[in-house]
Amino acid sequence: MSPLSPEQAAQPVENKEQLGAYLAVGARSKEHRYIGTELEKLVVDAETGEAAPYNRIEELLTRIHAAGGWEPVYENRHLIALRCDRSSITLEPGGQLELSGALCSDIHCCHGDLVHHVDDISGKAREIGLAFLGLGLQPFSPLDQIEWLPKERYRIMGPYMKRLGGYGREMMTMSAGIQVNLDFTDEQDCIEKLRLGMMLAPLLYALFANSPLLCGEPSGYLSTRGHLWGQTDPDRTGLVMALFDENASYQTYVDYALQVPMYFIVRDGRYLDLTRERFTFAQFWAEGASGHRATMADWELHLSTLFPEIRLRPQLEVRSADALPREFSFAAAALLKGLFYDPTAQSEAMRLFDVDQLQQSYRNAWQLGLKTAHAGRTLQEIGADILELAREGLQRQKASNDRGLDETIYLDVLEEVISSGTTLAERLLARWQGSRQEKLAALFDHCAIS
Repeated sequence: MSPLSPEQAAQPVENKEQLGAYLAVGARSKEHRYIGTELEKLVVDAETGEAAPYNRIEELLTRIHAAGGWEPVYENRHLIALRCDRSSITLEPGGQLELSGALCSDIHCCHGDLVHHVDDISGKAREIGLAFLGLGLQPFSPLDQIEWLPKERYRIMGPYMKRLGGYGREMMTMSAGIQVNLDFTDEQDCIEKLRLGMMLAPLLYALFANSPLLCGEPSGYLSTRGHLWGQTDPDRTGLVMALFDENASYQTYVDYALQVPMYFIVRDGRYLDLTRERFTFAQFWAEGASGHRATMADWELHLSTLFPEIRLRPQLEVRSADALPREFSFAAAALLKGLFYDPTAQSEAMRLFDVDQLQQSYRNAWQLGLKTAHAGRTLQEIGADILELAREGLQRQKASNDRGLDETIYLDVLEEVISSGTTLAERLLARWQGSRQEKLAALFDHCAIS
């Protein structure tokens, strides 16, 4: 939900301090910090494993809506999302289904909120021959066989990414990930958390690598999704290294965002394409476009089109984990909450990484996983230390469920991954053999959400 009132949204952009003040709105006291999870799932035909077309996904949304409890969201008469008081179901460009839960004070709340909806929609999917996969990339369907969601913003973004080259369209339509939303208490805490999120990016890609396939074959990467993101759009993806400068502040993120080319603005409910002009937000603010001047609503929309590994809009959003099987889905959130919401764990975690080696480790992790070298160690070794710090951080936070168990229960599934050094992607590759049906059976056993 936007922190801007309608009056604030319509205000013209007058100075950079105004843009930074929008980011500062995200600050919360320690007593009122929340965590939110956004879980993307691939929607596939249950018989073939191929990407489901939009008309079948729309039928799924229609059935969920008919069961009650959800409000429909339409665009150009197409059903594209469902919303209720605490959660939403939205669709990504290739029909990937995203479950977004309410902001919660602990992982137990996140888990209970979303698991209920997963159970409900999985049943509805089975009724019409669809299935959900907790996997980071479509396993069989190539780009030209995946139907784009009929949304205006994607009509603009898709052609722009094609003109850029790279794998932007594949990223948009074929990939699925997990996003974790976190709070900060003030400007210094925000910058420290942005830095930690970037430092953790190689480890998160390695620890949660779960996209080793492309068009039915091993891609050569454990997180092909990470590789695609790395080849999507250098203006708006990757790591914002300026945030490591000694005097980094909200304005550092503002300066970064101002120099990113814009996709569009919205006027009278219509998207206006700005990609041909390749206006940065700074240029649009200074010059305007098609008779329109920059407003705070434009700034808010622009921030939502930036995709660094951790972004600020104005909550923090960590974006590095692949979509995961059900039992792993809350491990990333628990790991991050243990580190981000405990000062000792946060500071100790930063000591384990070397900013000078970050870019190389970041890219190597997509292919090498936990075997990636960093600061004289492997990510497997660093991961063991990070896991212990996260456990200690969650134990100190003392958030227990109705059985008296704290949030460390969501980290348990990571113990075997860390101790063995074998990622989920490598587990799947070991089983990727035999006939198409045998591969499909292995795939569903690996990550079907039911």
